[in-house]
Amino acid sequence: MEVIEVFGYASALIIGISLGLIGGGGSILAVPVLAYLFSVNEKVATAYSLFIVGSSALVGGLKQHFKGLVDWRTAIVFGIPAIVGVSVVRHYVVPALPDVLFNLGDFEFTRRMGMFGLFAVLMIPAAFSMLKKRKEKETSGAVKYNYPLIIIEGLLVGAITGMIGAGGGFLIIPALVILANVEMKVAVATSLIIIAFKSLMGFFLGDALTMDIDWEFLAIFTSISLVGIFIGSHLGNFIDGKKLKKGFGYFIFIMAIFIFYMEFFVKQ
Repeated sequence: MEVIEVFGYASALIIGISLGLIGGGGSILAVPVLAYLFSVNEKVATAYSLFIVGSSALVGGLKQHFKGLVDWRTAIVFGIPAIVGVSVVRHYVVPALPDVLFNLGDFEFTRRMGMFGLFAVLMIPAAFSMLKKRKEKETSGAVKYNYPLIIIEGLLVGAITGMIGAGGGFLIIPALVILANVEMKVAVATSLIIIAFKSLMGFFLGDALTMDIDWEFLAIFTSISLVGIFIGSHLGNFIDGKKLKKGFGYFIFIMAIFIFYMEFFVKQ
C-alpha cells in the first residue's frame, strides 16, 4: 500500500470523526479524498461518495430516531422526489455526459470540470451554513406541507446530489423548516434520513447498475468512516463540537478554492 493510500484511509477516519463530532458536513470531503488521494475519476468519486454519504447519514439518522427527533412522514414526503431526482441523474444523465462538454477556442470544458466545478461552488454555501448560527424558528407545532414546492425542491436537491455526490443538508434543512413548518432540531434529524435514502437509492438504482463497483475498496473506506463516527461521538463528550464546526466551515471553504484551482488551472 502506497503512502498516499494510507493517508487516504486516514482521511476516511477523519471524515467519520468529524461527522461524529459536529453532526454533519464531514462527508462532503469524501469526493476530494477519493479524487485526489485515490485518483479515481469524477464518475467513480461521486458514485462512491453517494454510498459513503448515505451510509454515514443512515447511522446518524438512526441515532436521532432513537432520540425521537425524526419525523418519518416528512422524511417520506421530501424523500420520494429527491430519490427520483438523484436516481434519474445517476442512471441516465451522468453516463450520457461526454468527456468534453464544450469548447471555447482552445479551451476544453470537460465533464470533470463541470462536475467538480459545481461541487466546489456548492461547497461555499455549505461552508457558510456551518459558520452561521442556526436560529430556532417559532412554529405552531402543526406540520403543513407545501406539496408543489416540496416536489420541485426534492427533484432539484436530488439532481444536485446526483451530480456532485454530496448530501445537500444545507439545502434540505431550510426547506424542511420553510416548506413544512418543522422545528429546527427535528429538521436536522430528519434531513439525515432523507440524505441517507436518496444517496443510497441513487447509488443502487444508478451507479450500481451502470458501472463496475470496487466493492472491497468501498466497504473498507465506508467501514473506516463509520468507525470514525463512533469515535467522534465519544470525543464529543469532551470536545465542544460547536466550536469545531466553525473551524470546519472555514476548512470546507478552503477546500472549495483548492478544488477549483486544481481543476481549472493545474489540469490545464
